[in-house]
Amino acid sequence: MSRPRCSRCQRPLSLCLCALIPSLDSRTQVLVLQHASEASHALNTARLAVLGLRNAQLRVGENFTDESSGDVPSYLLFPGEEAVPLSTLAGADRPIRLIVPDGTWRKARKILHINPWLAALPRVALPEGLASRYRLRKAPMPGALSTIEAIVTALNILERPAEFDELLRPFDALIEGQIDAMGALTYQRNHAGGA
Repeated sequence: MSRPRCSRCQRPLSLCLCALIPSLDSRTQVLVLQHASEASHALNTARLAVLGLRNAQLRVGENFTDESSGDVPSYLLFPGEEAVPLSTLAGADRPIRLIVPDGTWRKARKILHINPWLAALPRVALPEGLASRYRLRKAPMPGALSTIEAIVTALNILERPAEFDELLRPFDALIEGQIDAMGALTYQRNHAGGA
């Protein structure tokens, strides 16, 4: 039987993070395109990011409707040879839409492959050499960040440094909670069977 879950953050009620999730305004529109396999993942950082930003949306699937049209120019936050530093867009006259694929690197690349409109967008990248706070998963390459870390870093570059760091509070609590739970499980395994 599964534990009751919070309808907002999707965490078990006893581990609900809603009290830590801010409600921040951003000039930048953030659209997260989440691979369907990530939606029910216990460490869903994209959901936390979108819940904490008033100007953000989350779409779940693999094949997405073209979201690049409209009055706001769209950019894909994804590394690649043709990607330009995100800092080149800082201080732009008008807002932009930042489209962020969410999933493992393999699944994020699959989203780009299935959605040619997305792969055709101008790409922007974060600075190299950033360190992740995500201590539960081994980064597949140097500078790899979780989705929430990438969004916070991007918004801090585009708008104001450190203004969006508050989004990392529920992320840090999520990580600490998982580490504590893993420690308790290890303790139970090591002390099973009695003395």
